Order: sequence, then structure tokens, then C-alpha cells
Amino acid sequence: MADTQAALSYNEKGIDLPVLEGTVGPQVIDIRKLYSQTGAFTYDPGFTSTASCESSLTYIDGDEGVLLHRGYPIGQLAEHSSFMEVSYLLLNGELPSSEELDEFSYTISRHTMLHEQLATFYRGFRRDAHPMAIMCGVVGALSAFYHDSTDIADPQQRKIASHRLIAKMPTIAAMAYKYSVGQPFLYPDNSLSYTGNFLRMTFGVPAEPYEVNPVVERAMDRIFILHADHEQNASTSTVRLAGSSGANPFACIAAGIACLWGPAHGGANEAALNMLKEIGTPDKIPHYIDRAKDKNDPFRLMGFGHRVYKNYDPRATVMQKTVREVFEALKVNDPLFETALQLEEIALNDPYFIEKKLFPNVDFYSGIILSAIGFPTTMFTALFALARTVGWVAQWNEMISDPGQKIGRPRQLYTGPTERDYVTVDKR
Repeated sequence: MADTQAALSYNEKGIDLPVLEGTVGPQVIDIRKLYSQTGAFTYDPGFTSTASCESSLTYIDGDEGVLLHRGYPIGQLAEHSSFMEVSYLLLNGELPSSEELDEFSYTISRHTMLHEQLATFYRGFRRDAHPMAIMCGVVGALSAFYHDSTDIADPQQRKIASHRLIAKMPTIAAMAYKYSVGQPFLYPDNSLSYTGNFLRMTFGVPAEPYEVNPVVERAMDRIFILHADHEQNASTSTVRLAGSSGANPFACIAAGIACLWGPAHGGANEAALNMLKEIGTPDKIPHYIDRAKDKNDPFRLMGFGHRVYKNYDPRATVMQKTVREVFEALKVNDPLFETALQLEEIALNDPYFIEKKLFPNVDFYSGIILSAIGFPTTMFTALFALARTVGWVAQWNEMISDPGQKIGRPRQLYTGPTERDYVTVDKR
């Protein structure tokens, strides 16, 4: 806590509010006692100016385009690390030694199987069910199968639940895809890497061996790293809010998946890909740029700008490099990529977009990569959920470990009728 105090004058009464300081980032005015001292609340729709918790996991500086996981820049992690290594970092606070990473990867690989009865659960869905609908249901149902890891007061059970969620999410997502295309489920192959195993369960078939393309495997691993955690976004805040009530970890992560499903959150890369398909070829870009500038035109450039980043999204830099590698390895000749590159170049040099800070974000390229690999657009958000699970779990663990944690209870600015007497129906 800093020695600085913030002075507030309200109803001719002055109060001092403590100012808290993190290791980096803006100072935070502590208003926890504001209501008891003044009888007033703050009004902050969307909580855009409210620090809802204290966290040591992820730091974002949107103005400078900085994203750090436990202090490590996202670009360095995506370039040199693996998703398993980043998962360990988020869960434990430090990068693992070689022995620690091997042990962690081994532990995760031994939790990849799903209870066999869950295959029957899948068959209760329609074949055309959205993968996110399936994932919401299946993840929530895990608490009905794994009773030995739902006691949140037991650190060991929390650890087991965390490992299970990280390990089983690729299996759950792959089975959602297989179910939608009418192919048989594939059991995990624990001799493969976390990402390689997922690719095999998704695109492999029992009748023939599946060879993991190392370029595609590395690209998917990077996508998972880039989506692993992103501070107190809507879905993470949902997980924390659900967890604050004491709900079991599987229910909390299912709540996060439900929130992520929204097109304003996890569905952005699908929207960006659909926009590029609508534009089609590079020669049509000027027309769509003009439409984007027209306030009376509903068309918007998807994949540009970000709620937090007011500079270039650091994750987009990695994605631009990755998309080139994937297209070259798979010998993809897709005009969408050329359209994306030219659209990015025009937007980055157009005064209109510069002034409004509409820079490309991670969603601008990730949809193109996933489409080239072979994923349908309905799977994009499911893959996001798969990657973000480790961040949700780490945030949930941090919250549960905080002795000062209280159940979330936002307040409101009430604008409805004042108290009035009931009138019987015959007199209305």
C-alpha cells in the first residue's frame, strides 16, 4: 500500500481513500469502504475503470502494446516456449526446469482420457450442435464424474482438478468436432505432445496412421500460447465471479466457456475471417475501406482495434509470421491471405485508422491460420476455450487462495419506480 491518499469530497464531507500500487501499471484507488463512509456507490458500466481483484499472473499495457505472463513478454514465450511450459508458468509462477517440465507434461498426459460414459453424453446432442454448446455441457458435467476433485478447500484437489481440466479440454474439443462430422472418436495418444495429440484426435481416423505436421503443430502451439490468458477479460471475470460463490472448478470453467461464446469476445476471429471472405480479392479493399469509414454503413473492419490495446496487438506480430509458415508448409494458395496483408498495410498507413488506433489484433490472422489447417469456423471459439482454460484455472486458483476473497456482489444505479402499493387486477 502506498502512503498516498486520494481525497474525495462528497456532501460537504471529505474522506481519504488509500491508493494501492502494483509492481507495474496504474495506481488503484481503494474504494472498498466508500459506501460505509459515504452511503454512495461508484458507477462504472463494464467495470472498465475498476480493478476487481489483485493478480500476479498477467499484465497488459494497452497503450504500449505490452502483454506479460508472470513478467515474460508474450512474443518471447511464443517464439521460444511451448504451451506446456507456459501452462506451468501460469500455474506455478516460474518457468519450469527440464525435470519439472517433464514431470508436468507427464502428469497432464495421464489425465487426457474422458470417462467412457461421457461418449454417451455426446450422443445426446444433435449432430449440428455448435461445438461450444457441447463444450459448455460436457465441461459442466465433469463434476458429476470426478467427485474426488471438487473440494475447493483442499489444495491437492484443486491441483488435480486443474490438471484434469487442462488435460481433458483437447479431448473434449476434438470429440465435439468428430461428433459434428460423424466420425468415430479417437482415444488420446500420450506418446504425442499436448498439441500433436489434439491434432491427431481431431483429424486422424482409426483406419490409417496420422502423421503430425511439425509446422502445423508449432503453429497451433503458438495459437494456444497467445490465447492462454489475457488478464481480467469478460470470461476470466466470469470464472472468478462463479468461483467466488464456492462453485466447483468444472462449473466455473463451464461458465467461462459460456461467456467466451459471445461474438464480442471469443467469436472475433470467426468474424474477421468472414469479413475477409466478403471482401474477397485485394482489388475490392478500397471499396470496403470507404464503407468502414462511413458512419451510416453497418460494415465494420473485424480484427482491427481492441478493447484494451490502443497500439499494435503484440500477439498479432507472432500470428503474421506464423500464417506465412503454415501457408508455405501446406502449400496453400489462398487469396484471403493476400487480401489480409494488403488490408493490413492500407489500414496501418491510413490517417483515419491511425487516428482511431485501429491496428490489427490477434483475431485478424488466427482465423486464416485455423481455416488453412482445416478447422471449420464453428470450432474457432472452441479452440480459444481450449487454450484459455489454463488461464481460467490459474486465475481461479489465485482467487481461491486469497484469504480476503469475498463473493462477488456488484451494485447498481436503480432507475425503476419507487415503492408503490399493489392494486388488485379488477381495479387496474
